[in-house]
Amino acid sequence: MLVASMNPCRCGFHNHPEKECMFSTGMMQKYLNRISGPLPDRIDIHIEVVPVNYDKLSGSGKTENSAVVRERVVKARAIQAKRFDHVIGVYSNSQMSSSMQRKYCQLDEARGRLLKTATDIRGLSATAYDRILKVARTIADLGDSPNINAEHISEAINNRNLDREGWKG
Repeated sequence: MLVASMNPCRCGFHNHPEKECMFSTGMMQKYLNRISGPLPDRIDIHIEVVPVNYDKLSGSGKTENSAVVRERVVKARAIQAKRFDHVIGVYSNSQMSSSMQRKYCQLDEARGRLLKTATDIRGLSATAYDRILKVARTIADLGDSPNINAEHISEAINNRNLDREGWKG
């Protein structure tokens, strides 16, 4: 598993809600181009995290207890272990082969169109398409859903910020 982070630009303020980036689009593009296209393509989830102001941090909004989240993750892992119990060396959705993906990530026509539209609009590669399907299957498992629904696909697509139009300037 790889977990990585990066600044969106050299000054760190690109897409900041309150501060303005100090660099031109060309300079920012040069900075971001240091990351080869195939690298982010092979990362399942990339999320842009914007700064949160003090009022939101200190607010008493509803939060989910870590124990509840852990329970949901353990249950999803058990679903995946059962799904792949007949396959040696495969323990999670991320390890699915193409044939397994066709079996366990089936989409009806409407859901297939949703993913096709996202693929066309964002110009996604076959690798990104596969990653989205596997993440959508995992999101469905976390929700204890036997099928991948439109909201699972949408969430998986939205968890790929580096594919988003305009992110790179």
